[in-house]
This record gives sequence, C-alpha cells and structure tokens, in this order.
Amino acid sequence: QVRMVESGGGLVQAGGSLRLSCAASGRTFSSYSMGWFRQAPEKERELVAAISWTGSTIYYANSVKGRFTISRDNAKNTIYLQMNSLNPGDAAVYFCEAARTYTYATGSNEYEYWGQGTQVTVSS
Repeated sequence: QVRMVESGGGLVQAGGSLRLSCAASGRTFSSYSMGWFRQAPEKERELVAAISWTGSTIYYANSVKGRFTISRDNAKNTIYLQMNSLNPGDAAVYFCEAARTYTYATGSNEYEYWGQGTQVTVSS
C-alpha cells in the first residue's frame, strides 16, 4: 500500500509559481507510476501530469504543457509539480496518485492510491 501527503499549495497571483510536493510512504514507491490530478468546482477531474517508475517517460495535459514540470525522487519517496505562469484556470485542489504500472498512466481507473489534496488558488 502507498500513502501520499501533498503540500505546497496556496494563494498566488496570476503569472506566479508554486511547487507542489507529494511525500509517499511504503517500500514499493519506486514500483508505481505517479500522477497529479486536479479538481475544480463544477469541472471534471483532470490529469495534469504523470511520470513513469523511473521518471524516464512523462505525460502533460495540453493545458499545462510548457508551464508545469513533474519530477520524482525515488530515494526520497517524493514527487513534485513545478507550476509556472499560473493563471486563474489552474485554480483547483491538486491530488497526487499512484498507479501500479511501469509507464505513466493516463486513465483515472488505473490509479489506486491518492492523497487528501492541496488547494491552489490563483488571483487575477
């Protein structure tokens, strides 16, 4: 089993940056691909970025490509989401999730574990 705790959310002005972290527990963290999802009120849940076991393959949603960077440090059992050039459309609760796949997972039903989320608010 993998447990995750997200942190790093907060209030930022449009154009600003935030770095989200997700600390995972469990000895098999490196055996899971990881993803960042976001959920805004009255919007569908969206996969923002995903990363494979080793970090060698990465997926980004078109809405964040070129602005967000996902990374992982398996030695620290942690994944990150660097978010730059934030705009009000990025405001949401961000969740990190784990999937038992080697490459990155893009289907919501592939993810088995997730954290409690961290709120990102962007003021215009």
